[in-house]
Amino acid sequence: MDQKMEAQDRSLLKVNNLSKIFDISGGLLDQLSWRQGRLTRVKYLVKALNNVSFQIKSGETFSVVGESGCGKSTLGRTVIGLHPPNTGQIHYQDARIDGLNPKQMLPFRKKMQMVFRDPYASLNPRKRIQQILEEPLRFHYPGFGSGEIKDRIEEVMLQVGGDVQWLSRLPHEFSGGQRQRISIARGLVVGPEFIVADEPISALDVSIQAQILNLLLDAQEQRGLTYLFIAHDLSVVEHISTRVAVMYLGTICELARTRDLFSNPLHPYTQALLSAIPRIGKKKARHIKLKGEVPTPINLPPGCVFHGRCRQATERCRQEFPELKTLADGRQLACHEV
Repeated sequence: MDQKMEAQDRSLLKVNNLSKIFDISGGLLDQLSWRQGRLTRVKYLVKALNNVSFQIKSGETFSVVGESGCGKSTLGRTVIGLHPPNTGQIHYQDARIDGLNPKQMLPFRKKMQMVFRDPYASLNPRKRIQQILEEPLRFHYPGFGSGEIKDRIEEVMLQVGGDVQWLSRLPHEFSGGQRQRISIARGLVVGPEFIVADEPISALDVSIQAQILNLLLDAQEQRGLTYLFIAHDLSVVEHISTRVAVMYLGTICELARTRDLFSNPLHPYTQALLSAIPRIGKKKARHIKLKGEVPTPINLPPGCVFHGRCRQATERCRQEFPELKTLADGRQLACHEV
């Protein structure tokens, strides 16, 4: 019993001071600009992630929410190694993985998989489903025979609610929900421990979303999976998450257990975000309407990135960046005024 509790409390993934910057300046001619009577070279840098830190425990569903463009998807792609970070550290179990080359990352590719937002764009339209599911198995398990590969593929297809007859068809022959099931099967087929789910239901009809969510929860229970779940739908996040991180312009504003965050949000941005959730059968809460424009990540404001839209902002907020501090109940908060 003690060993089981210890395994659940152990961090599977640790992210420390992670930053990601994209250079969108273009070529040399695009960077040249005439300013104050002289030719100047100007670079345009998008600061997608700014000193992001968190830990994900084994077996939990860690959700990340926030407005479009806040850096959620960039965070997921950077954590899993699709984008190299500019600064910071990523530890998977006891190994640091942020500086590894592609060959060194291979042992971790089996353990870390991703389910993308658009299931059609993430599947090769020229390959049949059999080939799509076989490819990662043949690459990561070269010792597998044809019988082992066949058994593994059929087992996973049945687990995601598919049909073995799908294997001979092409991706365009399926509906959106069926394609997402296939995408999930591709992630599960190599036997991962950790999955980044980047808005896996946002491109699907409402009637299909619940089925895909239940599929993910069943797979988590049966396989002991850990999720980094990225989403817009706060009601879904409330239903499936162990803990939730709220992001704004590449920074984490608040991180707390799900029930604590939804019952008592502390950060002004979290309060505004949660006030927009429709509640059936409950008295409508006052919707907090944020004023002002969202700053551009190319030119972030000094101090707190939220101060231009915050009702509680003070001069300190405009000058000093708030660090993410841990409160007595374990919640983490980045705000000078709370």
